[in-house]
Amino acid sequence: MKMYTTYMSALGVEEGIAFKFGGTIANTLDAHRLVQWVQSRYGPAEAGKVITSLYWQYFEDERHPSSEETLLRAAAAAGVEDGEAKALIEDREEGLMDVKMLIREQVGNGIDAVPYIVIEGKRRDLTLEGAKSVDEYVKALQQIIKESS
Repeated sequence: MKMYTTYMSALGVEEGIAFKFGGTIANTLDAHRLVQWVQSRYGPAEAGKVITSLYWQYFEDERHPSSEETLLRAAAAAGVEDGEAKALIEDREEGLMDVKMLIREQVGNGIDAVPYIVIEGKRRDLTLEGAKSVDEYVKALQQIIKESS
């Protein structure tokens, strides 16, 4: 755990993130459900706002990753009306099968870490799995550009 906290803290400092490691570790299925729901209804930009809020709340503010309060704040960050977000969060079945299907699909693909990013190239694809520095993403993108020219 010490290696993890040291590594993540170093990555965070580079990006202006003050990681804290005292929060509750809990099931994040409802958070994933919210992200998928927002993405399907509002688009990827708003889903990104949900993710940014969830990450900040969990990693910097040590909030429970799938409490109603955390999820409502994340939905609000994406501009989702409070009543609409509350209805989704309270109806624990809405969108659940879709999220479970997506998770099973990724498990079937051998994915067991997040983030999991595939950069598609002309000759080959590059896969980045787990926490990486910005430099590692830039290097991968530059490699794909070089190979695609």
